[in-house]
Amino acid sequence: MTTVELDAERCYRAVAGRDPRFDGWFVTAVRSTGIYCRPSCPARTPLEHNVTFHRTAAAAQAAGFRACRRCRPDAVPGSPEWDVRADVVARAMRLVADGEVERTGVGGLAARLGYSERQLNRLLTTELGVGPLALARAQRAQTARLLIETTQLSMADVAFAAGFASIRQFNDTVRSVFGTTPSALRPATPRTDGGAPGWLTLRLAARAPFAADEVLLFLGAHAVPGLEEWDGTTFSRVLDLPHGPAVVRLSPGAGASVTARLQLTELRDLGVAVTRCRRLLDLDADPAAVDAVLGADPALADLVAGAPGRRVPTGVDADEVAVRAVLGQQVSVAGARTLTARLLPLAGQPLPEPVGTLTHAFPRAAVLAGADLSDVGLTGARRAAVGTLATALADGTVSLGPGADRDEARRSLLALRGIGPWTAALVAMRGLADPDVWLPGDLALRRSLATLGSSDADAAARWQPWRSYAVMHLWALAVPSLFTRPVDRSPS
Repeated sequence: MTTVELDAERCYRAVAGRDPRFDGWFVTAVRSTGIYCRPSCPARTPLEHNVTFHRTAAAAQAAGFRACRRCRPDAVPGSPEWDVRADVVARAMRLVADGEVERTGVGGLAARLGYSERQLNRLLTTELGVGPLALARAQRAQTARLLIETTQLSMADVAFAAGFASIRQFNDTVRSVFGTTPSALRPATPRTDGGAPGWLTLRLAARAPFAADEVLLFLGAHAVPGLEEWDGTTFSRVLDLPHGPAVVRLSPGAGASVTARLQLTELRDLGVAVTRCRRLLDLDADPAAVDAVLGADPALADLVAGAPGRRVPTGVDADEVAVRAVLGQQVSVAGARTLTARLLPLAGQPLPEPVGTLTHAFPRAAVLAGADLSDVGLTGARRAAVGTLATALADGTVSLGPGADRDEARRSLLALRGIGPWTAALVAMRGLADPDVWLPGDLALRRSLATLGSSDADAAARWQPWRSYAVMHLWALAVPSLFTRPVDRSPS
């Protein structure tokens, strides 16, 4: 399902088989009912001549269809396509999901991508059937439904928190997208866990198989005091969002899901917070596609069979990942955590009040570039590298946002003194969520390859386009303490 044109015959087979693996890849619009559904909808399979297939919910909505209230196609994992692809449309989709249209409008979105508004509209409409405004509208509708169902906020507060400009626009959109009024979407008892006041509780769905405890353990093992917290079950951290800092607590949910508890400075940051948490946990990955490629290689077959659906935990902000990668060069994980923690009081934005042990957001590049790092404990060369990187991020010489060109980001990072191929590759994998990254010279990977009787050439030849996932399997072999599932140490 990675081609631009949808294969109608293949799509219909997925619908007839109610195959959940394709949820999020496309939606099925049924002419006779005016409703669009996810492929796995339990309703009676519509006749083939009555259906059309759309790549996004926004496209189905623009064609006049409303969301099925039974299968809730707006509440499934997103399409992995936008994480895998690196072209302009995929970069635009990542920026739309991160709230760029709400913050800067279509003009700002186009400028971030280096295109005119007209060119960008043409590109998106040609491939997706709708432009950026329709895509942003669909996302606002999804955020609104989330707030309606999981909070007791007034409908006026929901409307503005979801990004609508007026109550009327909110009402009209909800009726159009869901075929009912906003108040009718609200259950008698909102679906929360009865958490503390001021916290929103959400369920973030993933594609099965998914081991939430393993992803959270990996993140927890790298937790930086003051910025992140790990209690053995729940991973918490501060998010630096457009309208103020937030705190999120992530814990394993029922089935293939994660429970997220969010405390936001402003509710209108909810959509951005959810997008960044999904990226952090790699929830929109396609484990079937990944495991099919990696599991077919005898060198990795046992590792994949022992840990199906293994994810690549990333970061909530690529600038942060880049700075932490430089700090972590040639030091232990514990040493990197200590050095990073020392940056927080120097340049990080403090929370209005500590939340548990959480005290600061990670420093923004512009602030870090002007900070005195002499007391952090860095060598002169490392301190210079951090300063150079922060300055490049602040002035735009290096761009690592959701819409960044991955190849250009790598080239610009390698042009900076103090950043080598391994660091640039780590930023691509864990900052830009590139699924096809190999870490050159990584000692843990070398040990695992030697154990398996494999080589770097195998990564280049047989593990594309999922080399980032191969890295995680090989790290699990070399450093099992960072993972929950057993690893077979014997060669295949």
